[in-house]
Amino acid sequence: MHSFRHWLPAAGRALAVAVLSWSAAGHAEQAVRVGYQKAGLLAVLKAQGSLEKKLAPLGYKVEWKEFPAGPQLLEALNAGSVDFGYTGAPPAVFAQAARASFVYVGAEPGGRTNEALFVLDKSPVRSVADLKGKRVALQKGSSSNYLLVQLLRKHGLSLQDIQPIYLPPADARAAFESGSVDAWVVWDPYYALAQKALKVRTIADYEGVPSPFNFYEAGNGFVKTQPQIVNAILEQLRATGLWVVKNPAETAALLAPAVGLEVPVVEAWLKRVPYGATPVTPEVVASQQQVADLFHQQKLIPAPIKVRDNVWQASFPLASQ
Repeated sequence: MHSFRHWLPAAGRALAVAVLSWSAAGHAEQAVRVGYQKAGLLAVLKAQGSLEKKLAPLGYKVEWKEFPAGPQLLEALNAGSVDFGYTGAPPAVFAQAARASFVYVGAEPGGRTNEALFVLDKSPVRSVADLKGKRVALQKGSSSNYLLVQLLRKHGLSLQDIQPIYLPPADARAAFESGSVDAWVVWDPYYALAQKALKVRTIADYEGVPSPFNFYEAGNGFVKTQPQIVNAILEQLRATGLWVVKNPAETAALLAPAVGLEVPVVEAWLKRVPYGATPVTPEVVASQQQVADLFHQQKLIPAPIKVRDNVWQASFPLASQ
């Protein structure tokens, strides 16, 4: 705006001001408020500026809001302070159980090695069974919560057999490094960063247990009033995800400065994630229902839920393989 006024001839300024005033009054660019995390594909879109380019012709700008984990993001979505976001499977189950206002609009397959339970290399813990009575750091309601429950159940244990210490990733890192907890279960990039910066030993990941989908979510009101914008965002995510899979080194170089991590750390996590956004198909709903049923069996949510009740059917194209 200021540079425009510097060169605009004085004779045309009155007309320009009138036009700009008319635009602001009736045709102002609207904003899509997008919640993202360091490890998601949305962070790549932010670094690229590709979503802004996609939505500008539709009259929308993008406002980015970073969150440390999925539960906090879904709280913001429920409160109406963001319109669109991305989380793992478990945060959405907890949010749905709490009757939060949101819908599943898209999904991505979960990775098998981009999230893990690990200990410091000097730890005597050698297996999941050795965790009995131990202190384990995790983000409550996160994908790590689901992974830990599955691993414990596989080895004949439950959350009651350990001491879960519920901390967001930054605080969990400090507790883990200081020895205040015996183990940590977390996703990338925090996992990749711990592998790079600390001497750690991985105890288990999603190999051998069901890996859930990850999800794109939106506010109920947003999908009702702006379905074309939701589809446009998902279409861009689909295209960018396929590009990332083919270009992990280039993506890492782009993303590393934005997230404040070294390129090798970013590339390590990118190579462990099978990006590729899809609509929420019956297969995806069934997978998410398994997560919800397990959490109800473990008494982590108070009542059973039906995942399909919160599904919005997207219609973005799946071409551009």
